[in-house]
Amino acid sequence: MKQVLTVMCRQLSVCTAIAFILALPAHAQVPVKEKIPVENFFKNQQIEKVQVSPDGKTIAMLAKGKNDRVVLSVMDTATMTPKILAGYEKTDVNDFHWVNSQRLVFSTWDNNAGQDEFRNGNGLFAINLDSSQFRQLVGGPGASNTRVLSYGHRYLSTVNTASSNEIYVTRRTGTRKNPTASLIKLDTLTGQSETIPTPPNAIGFMTDKNGLLRVALTNVDNLSGVDYKDEKTQQWRTLISYDKTKEDGFSPQFISPDGQLYVTAHQGQDTTAVYRYDLEKNKIDDTPIVSTKGFDFNGNFFFNKKLNKLLGVSFETDAPGVLWLDDKLKALQAKIDKALPNTINSLSIATDADTQLAVVFSRSDTHPGSYYIYNTQTDQFTAIGDRSPEIQAKDMSYKDFVKVKARDGLEIPTYVTIPRNSTGKNLPMVVMVHGGPYVRGGHWNWNRETQFLASRGYVVIEPDFRGSEGYGKTLHKAGWKQWGLAMQDDVTDVTKWAIEKGYADPKRICIAGASYGGYAVLMGLIKEPDMYRCGISWVGVTDINLLYDVSWSDTAGSTWARYGMPVLIGDQEKDAAQLKATSPVEQANRLTRPLILAYGVEDVRVPLVHGERFKKAVPATTKVEWITYTGEGHGWRQLKNNVDFWTRVEKFLEENTAVK
Repeated sequence: MKQVLTVMCRQLSVCTAIAFILALPAHAQVPVKEKIPVENFFKNQQIEKVQVSPDGKTIAMLAKGKNDRVVLSVMDTATMTPKILAGYEKTDVNDFHWVNSQRLVFSTWDNNAGQDEFRNGNGLFAINLDSSQFRQLVGGPGASNTRVLSYGHRYLSTVNTASSNEIYVTRRTGTRKNPTASLIKLDTLTGQSETIPTPPNAIGFMTDKNGLLRVALTNVDNLSGVDYKDEKTQQWRTLISYDKTKEDGFSPQFISPDGQLYVTAHQGQDTTAVYRYDLEKNKIDDTPIVSTKGFDFNGNFFFNKKLNKLLGVSFETDAPGVLWLDDKLKALQAKIDKALPNTINSLSIATDADTQLAVVFSRSDTHPGSYYIYNTQTDQFTAIGDRSPEIQAKDMSYKDFVKVKARDGLEIPTYVTIPRNSTGKNLPMVVMVHGGPYVRGGHWNWNRETQFLASRGYVVIEPDFRGSEGYGKTLHKAGWKQWGLAMQDDVTDVTKWAIEKGYADPKRICIAGASYGGYAVLMGLIKEPDMYRCGISWVGVTDINLLYDVSWSDTAGSTWARYGMPVLIGDQEKDAAQLKATSPVEQANRLTRPLILAYGVEDVRVPLVHGERFKKAVPATTKVEWITYTGEGHGWRQLKNNVDFWTRVEKFLEENTAVK
C-alpha cells in the first residue's frame, strides 16, 4: 500500500455499472402495464445478509420462513443443502455474526410488535452449525435470568482468531449528558465474561487482527478523542482530542497485520481520504492511501487472515465500487462483472481460507438485489435468492446523478429518477427531501419510496442540499444554522432546475419528506406556495425549540443537544429569533396548499406534539389530512401502515397534480 490509489467519480452516464442505459434509452416507451401493487414495494425483504463462513465451507443468511418470520438459515457449500438453524413462531432473527467457522451469534426482535418492543429487542444468542451448544448470552428487557448478561449489552465484534469462541460486547455506562461504554469479552460457550480495561470516557473500540484492543474512541462534553494502546508498552496514549464543531479530526478505520493504523482525515482537503497514521511520529502521513475524488471516503477493508494480507477496499462515490489490491480478486471481479452486467456485484469471501467461492450480491438502481454463490474453480453460479422477488427490474426507473448549481454557486449533488414509461418531459414531480439532515441522503440504489412514486408516473428528485455529509466539508458546513434559509433555498433551486430542464410540469409539483425532510416540506409550502401544489410531511419537525424542550425526546438533554445542535441548528438563546422565524409552527397561518401530516404515536425523536401543535395552528380553510399510527415511532415499520400511508399518498397526489 505504498502507492496512492485514487478512485474517480463514476459518472452514471458512462458508468460501467449501468451500461445498460446505453443499450436501452432511459425513457424509452414500453407498453403500459397494470399498476404494481403498493405492498410489493414495502414488503420486508425475502432474503438478506448472506455471508460465507471464515473457512469458506458454509453460507449463513437471513430469510423469510413460516408465517413470514425471519429465520437464520445455513447451507453447506459442498452439498448446497440448506437448513434452518434458528427460527421462531413469535419473533424474528434480525442479525447474525460468525464467531468462528462452526459457531454463530444472533439477535432477535419481533417485526410485528410495537415500537418499544422493536427498539428494545429480545437478546443475543449463540449456536453451533450442528445446532448444539445453544446458549442465551444477553437477556431482553426485564429479563431476570442471572446466568445471562443484562439487557443493554450489545454485540461489537468477534475476537478474530479462528479457534476462539469469544466475542466482544459493549454496555452503555455513564450519564445521558456524558455517555460512556464498557468493553466485555464474552465466551459464547460458557457464558463467562471479562471486563476489559479501557481509557476514561471511552464510547467505542477497535481491535487488531489478533483480537486485542488497540484503539478507543472517547468523548467528554464537546471533546472527541482517539486513544491508542501501544503493543510493546501496553500503555494508552491520546493521539488526538478535538472539538468536532471547530476542528478537523480523524477517524480510525483499520489496523493492519503489522500494527499500522489507518485513518480517514481531511489533511487540508475538502473531502476525507484514507491515510496511514505514523505511530512513531504521532502524525498522519502527507500522502493518502485511498481517495475518492469529490466524495468523502466511505467504505470497508477486506483482509485475509490466512494470507495475512489486505485484499481490497470498498468505497462509495456516485455509486458503490471496490478497489482490489489482490490480482486474483481483481480478475475474479472482472469475470463476475462480465457474467452479471449492468449491476454492482459485491463479493463476500472467506477470511481464513483461499478464495474458492464467493457470495455475490448483485444489485442496481432498478434491482433490489440477488444473491449468488460463485465457484471460482468451476466458474459456476448458484442462485441463492432475490431480496424482493415481487420487484422486476424491467419495470423500475433509472436513477441518475447530477450536480445542480444553487443561487450562490454551490453545487448541490442530486439524484434524478424519471419514470420508465414516459417521455421524460413535462411530468408531474415529487421533490423528496431527506431526513437527518446532517447525513448523506442520496445513493445509487433501489429505493422503495422513489420507485413507488416513479411507478405512478412521477419524476423524483432527491437533492443533497447544503448540510448533507459525504461530499466534503464545504457543502456540509454551508448548512450550519441554515434550517429554513439556505438549506431550503437549495431545495427550491433544484426544483427550478428540474423545471428548466423540462422534466417537470411547473403546475404539478409536490414536495415530500420525513423528519427534517418533513420540516422542509412545511417550510417549502410556506415560502414557495406558487411552486408546490401540495406537500407530504411525515414525522416532521414543526418547532425547532421542541427538539430541545420535550423532556421525553431522545435528543433533549443529550450531548448532541448540548454541543452539536447549538452549532449546527442554532443556539436557543443566541439564535432565539432565528429559531422562531424558521419554525413552521410560527408561520402555519400562511399555509394554503393541501398537506398530508403524519406521525407515529410512539415517536421519541420527533414526538407527536410537533404535529398536534402545527395542525392546531393551520387555518381552517387549508386542507390537512391528519394521519397517526399507533405502535409506530420515527417512520413506518409495519407493512399494513406502509400500505395504508402510501395508498393515501397516491390518492392525494392524483387529486393535487392532475391537469387542471
